[in-house]
Amino acid sequence: MTERVVPEPQRRRRKPTKQGMVLSEQVIVETALRLMGQHGAAALTVRRLGAALGADPSALYRYFRNTDDLLLAIADELIGRAQQGWRSTGDWRADLRDIGMRIHTAYQAHPQAAMLAAFRTTGRDNEVRAVESILGVLRGAGFPDEEAVRIYHAFVDQSLAFAAQDAAALALPAPALAADAGVWRVRYGRLGADTHPNIAATAGLLIADMRGSGYPFALELLLEAVAARRLAL
Repeated sequence: MTERVVPEPQRRRRKPTKQGMVLSEQVIVETALRLMGQHGAAALTVRRLGAALGADPSALYRYFRNTDDLLLAIADELIGRAQQGWRSTGDWRADLRDIGMRIHTAYQAHPQAAMLAAFRTTGRDNEVRAVESILGVLRGAGFPDEEAVRIYHAFVDQSLAFAAQDAAALALPAPALAADAGVWRVRYGRLGADTHPNIAATAGLLIADMRGSGYPFALELLLEAVAARRLAL
């Protein structure tokens, strides 16, 4: 794509495409998510997206300046999906836990997109709303602004880092994913206490725990640290 995006009032297509779709930014983003879910991140091309929409690829120029602009819209869509239905309870710890888990869940639902989008800063409406909400939770809990910003930074980076890592694992081909999971049983589960006493002593726990994401526990550790800092204010 090139820098040819058309202003919003001028870019609405009234005629449906060959696939019966009326183009909009939202339709294009949702189709891109579907394509990546079916064919991987490499499917995010103008040609494939145009074919899936039943439109000439050049029509996408009216909505996005280039593929990176589209990727930012996809990233913002995932942020928006993480916020759907969220309401503050007034309990800062419960609210942050809920936000963190919603982020993780939203990205795991679209692992191929998450690998490309989790580390991007969009500046779009959904991201702005998320930043406002999280800072509101922290400031409402009584954290001074400087502390609230530092906690926000750590909280969001932890959430997105785990989202990206876990998404990358989910995006692996099924045989590779199964092989990686089996390493804990096949390799670590057979190490002897004479050479690897710590692994041998915890092998059963390791095999069980490594089946899932470490994010929920890491989030609890972060929240405990934040709570301790709040008590020290």
